Formats: sequence, structure tokens, C-alpha cells
Amino acid sequence: MELWDVYDINRNKTDKTMVRGEPFEKDDYHLVVHICIFNSKGEMLIQQRQPFKEGWSNMWDITVGGSAVKGDTSQSAAERELFEEIGLKVDLKNIRPHITINFEDGFDDFYLIEQEVDLRKLSLQYEEVQKVKWASKEEIFSMIESGEFIPYYQSVIQLLFDIRKQYGSHQTR
Repeated sequence: MELWDVYDINRNKTDKTMVRGEPFEKDDYHLVVHICIFNSKGEMLIQQRQPFKEGWSNMWDITVGGSAVKGDTSQSAAERELFEEIGLKVDLKNIRPHITINFEDGFDDFYLIEQEVDLRKLSLQYEEVQKVKWASKEEIFSMIESGEFIPYYQSVIQLLFDIRKQYGSHQTR
């Protein structure tokens, strides 16, 4: 049983928790994190979900993602998800998410990291990930169009690639 902290609309943690899979009460929200790792070639590390994984089975996705559990901060949830899903340790304690996308039941923090990663040294979580690879933005767009990749808005994928080296919504000079 996975417990989630419950947040209010202003992203303040309440004194409530909920069990994953149970319906949300009105005005209750939870925290999700996504981490995108980019290499120096400008490619994103992507993962293919296991065929038996519930939700988006067998599809490709961005590097890692998942729900924060009770007691997690956004950063600790991102660190935990990276380690659990692909065996990669990264210190995010002093890192802010590049963007947060609000969705119906919560907040989704996106961390963008540039790091060279040797795919052969990763330890893939059997329950979640069947394989990983590096992909260009154009490859991801093609995979979305062919139905192989989770159907993110292409504009979101474009934004992730565009802002991966900086914070903010405008280009630095």
C-alpha cells in the first residue's frame, strides 16, 4: 500500500494522506515528479515500460517519473524514482524543478539534468522498465506520432529540450 501526502490547491501540504488508487476528495492534490536526463549530444534518455506494467504498458516514456510518497519532498521523490527505476544516484537537494505542470489531481515537477550516462551501467527495475536508450527530439516526435511513445503534447517535449540548460521562459543572451 502506497501512501501519498495530500496538498491543497496552493501546494501546501495538508495533514491528510491518501492511498494510491483511491479516489481524490474535492480540492485534494498530490505531487508527481518527472526527471529528464540529456547528454551532451542533446539527446534525452528514454525508457520503455514493461509490457505488464499497468498504464501505458510497453510504451516509451521520458527518463523516469512517479508519485511522491508520504514524507517525500519533490527533490527526494525525484532522487528516489531515478534510483529505483534505473539505478542512477543524483543529488537534487539544491535543485529546483525547471517547470511544474498542473494537472487535474496535482502538480507535476519536471527536473532537467544534463549528464553523460553509460546505459550499460544502469540497473533497470524489472517491475517498471524493460529497456532504455538515447533519443533525439525528432525521434521522440516520430515515436509519439507512431503510437510507441506516451502521447505527450509535442510542445511539452519541445519545451523540455528548449529549456534543458536554463531556468525561465525566455532565451538568455
